[in-house]
Amino acid sequence: QVQLVESGGGLVQAGGSLRLSCAASGRTFSSYTMGWFRQAPGKEREFLAAITWSGSSTYYADSVKGRFTISIGNAKNTVYLQMNSLKPEDTAVYYCAARSGLRVGPPMKYDYWGQGTQVTVSS
Repeated sequence: QVQLVESGGGLVQAGGSLRLSCAASGRTFSSYTMGWFRQAPGKEREFLAAITWSGSSTYYADSVKGRFTISIGNAKNTVYLQMNSLKPEDTAVYYCAARSGLRVGPPMKYDYWGQGTQVTVSS
């Protein structure tokens, strides 16, 4: 059974940085694509970034391109989301997700989800 556990959220001032981690277990992920999403109160879930497990392909939403970076860690089965130049509008619950197949582009339908980690950016 696939398990995804996010960590690294918290409170940060505008302009600051955070790195989110997603520990993935329960499967061999070599043929999986990993993604990060977020959901702010009263808004729909928003795709942010995706990466194939080998790290060879990435895809970003325009809203975070140039500020956020998705990567596969050297540590076993860990996916990161480095977030720089954070803004108050980045405040949301951030989710890690996984789907089988090596496709980073749309449609953004994912099979497995973590429980989320809260990121709050103060002005």
